[in-house]
Amino acid sequence: MGESASVIMRQKVRDFSAWGRYPRVHGELVYGVSPEGLASLLKSGDPFIPLGNRRSYGDSALAARMLDVRPCNYMLDFDPDNGLLHAQAGVLLSDILETFVPRGWFLPVTPGTKHVTVGGAIASDVHGKNHHLDGCFSRWVKEISIILPGGQVVSCSRSKKPELFLATCGGQGLTGVILEAKFYLKKIDSCLLKQVTVRTNNLMETFDAFEQYRNMPYSVAWIDGTAKGPKTGRGIFTSASFMKGGDFDYRPHGSMDIPVDFPTFFMNKALLSGFNFLYYHRTQERVSYQQVVDIDTFFYPLDRIGQWNRLYGRRGFVQYHFILPKRQSLDGILEIMREIDRSGISPYLAVLKLYGMENRNLLSFPLEGYGLALDFKIQKGLFDLLDRLDNKVAARGGRLYLTKDSRMNRKMVEKGYPGVWQFRRFRRSHDMDKMFQSLQSRRLGL
Repeated sequence: MGESASVIMRQKVRDFSAWGRYPRVHGELVYGVSPEGLASLLKSGDPFIPLGNRRSYGDSALAARMLDVRPCNYMLDFDPDNGLLHAQAGVLLSDILETFVPRGWFLPVTPGTKHVTVGGAIASDVHGKNHHLDGCFSRWVKEISIILPGGQVVSCSRSKKPELFLATCGGQGLTGVILEAKFYLKKIDSCLLKQVTVRTNNLMETFDAFEQYRNMPYSVAWIDGTAKGPKTGRGIFTSASFMKGGDFDYRPHGSMDIPVDFPTFFMNKALLSGFNFLYYHRTQERVSYQQVVDIDTFFYPLDRIGQWNRLYGRRGFVQYHFILPKRQSLDGILEIMREIDRSGISPYLAVLKLYGMENRNLLSFPLEGYGLALDFKIQKGLFDLLDRLDNKVAARGGRLYLTKDSRMNRKMVEKGYPGVWQFRRFRRSHDMDKMFQSLQSRRLGL
């Protein structure tokens, strides 16, 4: 599964960015993970941040020094009686799928890309299309092994060192270096899913589709970010459940790589409007229909385009991912989409999801309500627009996703995350704030 990582070894200095390609940092990347090697790195006293597969969008895993955990990529044990997998932090979710889907097991929770490490999934407390029923990734984690600033390796769980567990899940790598984790996989009866698709005419109809199919395990909606007036919030809603039948012939899709950075002018309003029109009208109006799809088609459609972030050009993009309490979601999202329309800056991708109950982790993103993820190309006037959107999200009791963030201020994170004060105190009391630092942690005072 990968080379042995017994010592801290190679180093190189270069410009780095995460998936959004904004911001960039001139940093040092350190390779190799082991308790012994990490202990020597910690003794140096120079702060760093653990780095996985660089699929977070903003600056939560960027710093002057970054520790690459990907060489630590072994699956250590699996219990077929209950689905408990013991894996190192650098294991990719794609590795797990290729190994266990043919055996009848699937990830309990998965984000929209499978190219994420186990450690990154825990540090971001990722969620997926089934949060309304199954919660975040941390719900399925039994135990985490982590190395602390003093070099000691400890295990934590909900019953053993629970304060460390609640700070680590969603803690953006700021409590220590995750070495290993034990978490449960989900038993499935097929690698195929039955998908229901509904075309909606406005945001109210989109919300109605979520509520109508809320008992389906998985649901998501693509929103036409260019629609205006009474059509605001129209989209394509899809829900799915795994089929019965025992077909486990999982064949991961290949990807078509984007070989170069596209020119900035490529992603323009004319192209966006034309794409959204065609994508929306490919589905029959007000007709729901069923079809059979595979895992990659439903869960990871963008993974079919390798390096799709290059479509936005060298300047990159920002994903503005916010969530609002359920009672505020309809009016709040309409208000935000109208503000975006007035600005003349359109999102190039908009994805809506329904979320279930909030968990106890100090910095986990989801709360019960609706969340909208919006991709914006870096352009003039964008950050002023996002500042205005921050005010609207905060006024309605919402928050932004730290894993996607690259520009919000301390006031915004303090309004959105009540647990941030406890998180800061916990970090200070264990000297974590001195050793584990990112661009984001400094900007937000985490």
